[in-house]
Amino acid sequence: MHLEPTMKQAVIRRSVRKFAEKRLAPAAVEMDRTGDFRWDIAEEMARLQYFGLEIPARYGGAGLDSVSAAIVIEEISRANAAVGLCVSVHNSVSAYPVYLFGSEEQRQRFLTPLAQGKKIGTFCLTEPNAGSDVSALETSAIREGEEYILNGNKIFVTNGGISGINLIFAKTKPAEKGKGFSVFIVESEREGLEKGPIEDLMGMRGNPVCPVSLRDCRVPSENLLGVEGDGLKIALSTLCGGRLGIAAQALGIAQASLDASIKYAKERHQFGKAISEFGAIQDFLAEVGTRIEAGRLLIYRACDLKEKGNNYTKESAMAKVYASEVAVDATRAGVQIHGGYGYTKAYPIERFYRDAKVCEIYEGTSEVQRMVIARSLLHG
Repeated sequence: MHLEPTMKQAVIRRSVRKFAEKRLAPAAVEMDRTGDFRWDIAEEMARLQYFGLEIPARYGGAGLDSVSAAIVIEEISRANAAVGLCVSVHNSVSAYPVYLFGSEEQRQRFLTPLAQGKKIGTFCLTEPNAGSDVSALETSAIREGEEYILNGNKIFVTNGGISGINLIFAKTKPAEKGKGFSVFIVESEREGLEKGPIEDLMGMRGNPVCPVSLRDCRVPSENLLGVEGDGLKIALSTLCGGRLGIAAQALGIAQASLDASIKYAKERHQFGKAISEFGAIQDFLAEVGTRIEAGRLLIYRACDLKEKGNNYTKESAMAKVYASEVAVDATRAGVQIHGGYGYTKAYPIERFYRDAKVCEIYEGTSEVQRMVIARSLLHG
C-alpha cells in the first residue's frame, strides 16, 4: 500500500478542488439558507463524471479506484458538504450496489443513467420504527404474478427530493430471519411511490432529504435487485462502502474547518499580535491537523482493502467513526478559535459545525460503528 497518493490521484485532487472552489463553494451559503438544490451545478458535475466515480466507462462512469473516489468526495465536501452528501450517497449506496448486484439488463437500464447523472439515486432503508435495527423493517413486498406490491414508509431519505431511482428495502419472506427482506429498484415516477415534504434540517440543508411512502406500488419482478432474500447481504455490503463515502465527506468538512481556522487565526489580532501566535490556538490547530491526517490514512487503508477485494468491514467502520468525530471536534475547535464571530453566519465555520454533526449519525451511528469494530476484534 502506498501511503502517498499516486500522481494520477494528485491530479484528480487538484482538478476537483479547482472546480469545487469555483462552482461549489460560492453556492454553499445560499443553498444552506434556502435549502434549494442546484440542478445547474449537478449537470456540470454529471459532465465531469462525479455521479459514476467507481462505475466502469461502459456504463457511463469514470472507472476510478476507491482512493480516487474518496478524494473526489472529500474535495467536494470541503467546498460544499450538502453537495458532497449527494455525491457520496448516490455513488456508494445507490449506483454501486446496482453495479455489484444488478443483472446486465438492470445495469443498462438503471446503472447507466445513474452513472451519467441523468438520474439521482437513493438508498431507502430507514423507517419510523427501523433505523439501526434493520430487523424491525416493516415495509412489505407481496408477490402477485410477475409483480410485487410494495407498501410502507421510509424516512430521512437523502437525495429523496431530487431522486429518479430509489433502492427500496422491503420484507418478502418475514418468516425467514436474516433473509426476510429484499431490495427493489423503484423509479420515482412509478405510481404508488409518493414523496413527503423536505425535512427542515440543522445542517446539510442543501440536500433535499424527505420521506418516501409506498402505497400499493406495483413493481415488476425484473426490478428485484439480486434474488429474493438478498436484502441483508446487499445492505451489509453496501453500507461498508457507504461508510467510506461518509468518512471522506467528514474529512472534507474537517479540512475546510482547519483551513478556515488557520486563515482566521493569522488575520485576527489580540494583545498586539495574531492569535495564531498563542499557544492555546496552536494546540487546537496541531491537534486537529494531526487527527485529520490520521483519518485520511484510515480511509485510504480501507479503500485499499476494498480495491483488492478483501474484507474491509472493520476498517470502514473505523474510518467512519474516526473521521466523523474528527469533523465534529475540528468544527467545534474552529468555532472556539473564531470566538464570537464563530457563532455568527458571517464566517463559514458556523455552517461547518452544523454540517458535521450528522456525520456521526447517518450510515450507522458512532455507537453502531463501535459495535461493528468490537465484533470484528472479538470474533475475527
